Amino acid sequence: MKKQLLAALLTFAISPWALADIRIGVSIAQVDDVFLAQMRDYMATHAKELPDVTLQFEDAQGDVVRQLNQVQNFAAQGMDAIIVNAVDTAATQKMTLNAQQAKIPLVYVNRRPEFKEVPAGVGYVGSDEIKAGEIQMRYLAEKMGGKGNLAIMLGLLSNNATHNRTLGVKTVLKDYPDIKIVEEQSAEWQRSKAIDLMNNWIVSGRKIDAVAANADEMAIGAAMAISQAGMQPGKDILVAGSDGGAAGLDAVKKGQLLVTVYQDNKGQAVGSIDLAVKMVKKQPYTAELTIPYQQITKDNYQAFLNP
Repeated sequence: MKKQLLAALLTFAISPWALADIRIGVSIAQVDDVFLAQMRDYMATHAKELPDVTLQFEDAQGDVVRQLNQVQNFAAQGMDAIIVNAVDTAATQKMTLNAQQAKIPLVYVNRRPEFKEVPAGVGYVGSDEIKAGEIQMRYLAEKMGGKGNLAIMLGLLSNNATHNRTLGVKTVLKDYPDIKIVEEQSAEWQRSKAIDLMNNWIVSGRKIDAVAANADEMAIGAAMAISQAGMQPGKDILVAGSDGGAAGLDAVKKGQLLVTVYQDNKGQAVGSIDLAVKMVKKQPYTAELTIPYQQITKDNYQAFLNP
């Protein structure tokens, strides 16, 4: 009997659970997205700094059903917490319910699900996307002299970031009745699709004075198409982006982008893990953490290098 008890104690002593490891399953909407890939890397780096946290990453590849399956698998594996960067912010109800039924803390990061209030057992870390659109458009409108034709380049239509950043742009335009929206189409966050879309707009012959893109990758694509057409971005057509990552900062430096808006993906990455850990440990926490945006132009971009 004593030998059996000793064996059991030794087994418990070397078990991962005895070390109080916190296992967190992380589902990223689409890892080939530059911004989200950086966010994942920041998560991995932060987790290595925490002695009791291990992460398991999954790529949803832009597929809602795949992401739901990943969340269900995390629950089945007995993860201590789940972090989700949603593919479709309107399709998170089942994931939320699944985590709640399994009594596993769930943290949404970067893309806020369409709930009025954060449900019990759920957290959110991100930024106010409407503010991003407002900051971007306010600066762009001033540089347009308060008049001209504007094209809006949208992200994925399934993302509330697309809706809210565009809402921010249009909110500012209420103060500028002489700025007219002449184009509004999606390039799905992608540089290559933005190049094609901008080319189509240019070929159509419609006069465009400025482009407000929901993200830097699309803004850079637009600027590249403008250059390929023999025009100068920043002079012939003003271009504004959003996110403020390395590529966006470089584009501002080169004059391709007039302005971008810094979204702190490192802060979101670190904040989501810290919030999940607090929820697992049943420590006091704030269910919704909003990280502010900051305007970036050629005058201050250097301050955002290597944050």
